[in-house]
Amino acid sequence: MFSLRWMVILLALSLGLAACTPAASPTESPAEPSVPEADPVEAASPAAPTEESLVIADENPPPGAANQFSTDFSKHSVSYNTILSGGPPKDGIPAIDAPSYVSIDDANEWIDDREPIVAVDVDGVARAYPLQILTWHEIVNDELNGKPMVVSFCPLCNTAIAFEREFDGQILDFGTTGRLRFSNLIMYDRQTETWWQQATGDGIAGEYTNEQLTFYPAAMISWADFKSQYPDGDVLSKDTGFNRSYGRNPYAGYDDINQSPFLFDGVYVDILPPMTRVLTIELNEETVAYTYDLLEEVIVINDIVDNENIVIFWAEGTASALDEGSIAAGRDVGAAVAYAADGKNFLVDNRLIKDEETGSTWNIFGEAIDGELKGEVLRPVVAVNHFWFSWAAFKPETRVYQP
Repeated sequence: MFSLRWMVILLALSLGLAACTPAASPTESPAEPSVPEADPVEAASPAAPTEESLVIADENPPPGAANQFSTDFSKHSVSYNTILSGGPPKDGIPAIDAPSYVSIDDANEWIDDREPIVAVDVDGVARAYPLQILTWHEIVNDELNGKPMVVSFCPLCNTAIAFEREFDGQILDFGTTGRLRFSNLIMYDRQTETWWQQATGDGIAGEYTNEQLTFYPAAMISWADFKSQYPDGDVLSKDTGFNRSYGRNPYAGYDDINQSPFLFDGVYVDILPPMTRVLTIELNEETVAYTYDLLEEVIVINDIVDNENIVIFWAEGTASALDEGSIAAGRDVGAAVAYAADGKNFLVDNRLIKDEETGSTWNIFGEAIDGELKGEVLRPVVAVNHFWFSWAAFKPETRVYQP
C-alpha cells in the first residue's frame, strides 16, 4: 500500500483535477490523474493469459463512456472490467492539435542538457518533443517532413511512442479518453472514436477493434544528444495555448523501484520488480525486454529477435522524467536505442561503441562517427521504454534478455 507521503500527493492531484472539465479553458489548472490508494500489484506466473483476440459481446461500456463518446461499444476486444478511470474526463488532458516549433537556440533557454526528449527523424528531418511538455498533454497530433504522426507519452508507464496517423485511407486525430488499462493511456481517434491502447497500438473498442496502428521509430534521449546530432532540427514549442507548469513533474518519486504503480488492476509476470525500467522490442512472433540496469552495465547488447540480428546501444546523460519534482533534476537513467545490426557485431572498447569487423566508433544514433565506416547509419528498430509491470501485463510471453 502507499505511504503517507503518497497519500498526500494523491490528495493534491485530486484537488488539482477538481476544476477540470471537458470544456476547461487553456488557463485553468493542469489536468492531472486522480489516483486513489492502490491495491498491491498482483504477480502472475509466466503462463498468464494472453490478450483476447476475439470481440467480446454483451458487456456494458465503462461507466460514463456512453455519455461522452459516440464509440460503437458493442465492438471490443478486451473486457471493459479491465478499464479504469484515470480521473480526467474525455480530453481532460488536452492533446496538442496545432503544434508550433522553435529553433535549437531558442529551446536552449528552457531545456536543460540532461532533460529527456522524444526524438523523431523522418528521412533526415528531426524534431524533439520535450517530456516537460508531453507529461502535461500526452498526445501531439503532428506532421513531420510530410508524414502525419502522433507522438504520445504515458507517464504512468514511461512509454513514449510515435504512430503514423494515416490509417485506412484517412488521417486520424487523437485525444485522451481519460481511461487507463493496466495503468496505460487509452487514446481515441476523433474520426471514429475508436479507443486505442497506447502501449500496443491496438484498437480495443469501436469501429477499428482488433486493428493496429503503425509504429514509427522514436527514441527517448537527452536534449544534449539531440541538439548535437541534429543542429538544424526543431523543437515542440511551449506555446501550446495552455497554461501548464512545463518543467515540473507532477509524479515526483513515481519511478522509485520500490514503488507500486498507480491505478493498476491487473497481473504481471513477476520475474522483475514491477517498476523496473525496460526497453522492449516486438518483431512478429517474438517480444523481448532489456532492463536498463543491464544496459547501463554492458552498454551494448547484440541479440537475435525473430531471426533478425539487432543491437541496442546505451548512453549515459539522460534524466528520468519521473524522479524529482523538476524534470531537469531527475537522476541519470541513460538512454537506449535499438537498430538492425546489418551483419555487424558490436562491442565496448574503453566505453566507446565499436564494431568488431572494422573497429569503427558508433554513437547512440546508430551512426559511425570515426573509422572505416564513418558516415554509415544503422536502420532504427521500433523499441519502446516501459515499466515492467505494464508491459508484462500486456505481453506476458515476453522474454527478458539475459547475457
